[in-house]
Amino acid sequence: MEAFSVAAIGAGLAVIGAGIGIGKIGGSAMEAIARQPEAYNKIQTAMLIAAALVEGVALFAVVVSLIK
Repeated sequence: MEAFSVAAIGAGLAVIGAGIGIGKIGGSAMEAIARQPEAYNKIQTAMLIAAALVEGVALFAVVVSLIK
């Protein structure tokens, strides 16, 4: 029972970290688009790729914490 609660804490920390990371990516992308609206497509593509990578790492962390 105790191991499950530690895994839940690890999974929660991974999700919180991913949320913070994706929030920073989105905020920075909005600032970049506000400064250079003509670069919208390139910024959006880079933002989506970075967000997907962060989400993938978070999912991996959740799976590892639940396996342990």
